[in-house]
Amino acid sequence: MEIPSLNVSGKRAIVSGAGSGIGKGIAVGLAHAGADVVITELPGAYARAEETAQEIRSLGRNALVCPLDVTKQSSIDEMVHLAVTEFGRVDILVNNAGVNVAKFAFDVTEEDWDAVLDINLKGVFFCCQAVGREMVKAGGGAIVNVASQNGLVGYYKRAAYCSSKAGVVNLTRVLAVEWAKHNIRVNAIAPTFVLTPLTAPFFEEEVFYNDVMSRIPLGRLAKVEDMVGAVVYLSSPAAAMVTGHTLVVDGGWTAL
Repeated sequence: MEIPSLNVSGKRAIVSGAGSGIGKGIAVGLAHAGADVVITELPGAYARAEETAQEIRSLGRNALVCPLDVTKQSSIDEMVHLAVTEFGRVDILVNNAGVNVAKFAFDVTEEDWDAVLDINLKGVFFCCQAVGREMVKAGGGAIVNVASQNGLVGYYKRAAYCSSKAGVVNLTRVLAVEWAKHNIRVNAIAPTFVLTPLTAPFFEEEVFYNDVMSRIPLGRLAKVEDMVGAVVYLSSPAAAMVTGHTLVVDGGWTAL
């Protein structure tokens, strides 16, 4: 019996929002597993994206920094064209870029709603579509969408966010069904609250921190590293028979 591998050597990956936090961890994790990586970030965050690229290059892997605004089809198309031109093909896509506007439902404006849905759901779909077309040409690939436990349960001040991430969960299923014939696997991960430089200030609010901690049976916030193994697994030959699945990485939150 041949034991499936978690190695992705020789694969070319795109990770959106990879200049910091979860995206950076995933990009570096894929490089550790053998992949060359395209790091995408908003045009104004080029410096931190280059820091991620330098860390990947120090591992002996190739890294390409590319500006990307997932709300603009032209930006997505330009990014994919550059990735394919430089790397020849794309084998792995990780849709990590996301945003939240923390407001109670009565306070959410149309602008708030559109901002969250455009990045978290519309952007994910059109990145999948653009990269998926290239994967068809190459004979297959693996897509991992970063959803959220809040796409499976409700939580305060996240009407738009929960809606967008629930959309990602079901979009993942739809694409998995449609694209299986092209040997494209589409999965998602659903993280709990993750401690990053961006989220750290929110956990300084004692009431919020205590509420979150009371809902995680493992008794701690997630770390960026906790997301890496899930993404590498779903991107690798070890998950060759896994598609349409959302792997929950929540410390037990949704088990309660």
